[in-house]
Amino acid sequence: MTRMTPTSLPALAAALLLAACGTLAPTLPQTGQDEAAVRAAMGEPTGRYTMPGGLARLEYARGPAGRETWMVDLDAAGRVRAVEQVLNLRRFAEVVNGMPADDLLRLIGRPGRKAPEYQDRVTWYWRYPNNDCLRFAVTLSALGRVINGGSHMPDPSCDDRR
Repeated sequence: MTRMTPTSLPALAAALLLAACGTLAPTLPQTGQDEAAVRAAMGEPTGRYTMPGGLARLEYARGPAGRETWMVDLDAAGRVRAVEQVLNLRRFAEVVNGMPADDLLRLIGRPGRKAPEYQDRVTWYWRYPNNDCLRFAVTLSALGRVINGGSHMPDPSCDDRR
């Protein structure tokens, strides 16, 4: 029988924390699986979008303060065609002025935060994996169209010492 000592408690706590962190990673579906298998593995999607050609996109935002949003594309038969973590620089580069809010949602998913601005504008924010503690921000006009093409700015949650 192993006996617990005060010096072994930090090691135990660290092991438990690592084990818990491991369970937060999503179980990603495989190409060809049906939608029921996706839902069994990942749960209920946070969004569902109609894509061109009769395709569907399931959104799995890990948040609201999460740094990942997984998109699972289903073909017309409801089978997995592609799986991608979309909060990344390549996807952000596809955001352009004039893009409708619905297209923005299809591209990178729902934002973690929305902040009202002057003239009935709103800025949407996404946290994303990076080493510089940045977040991606897009301002939408009163008509719901991108007006700044997106920008990267410091994430104020990095300064939260709580």
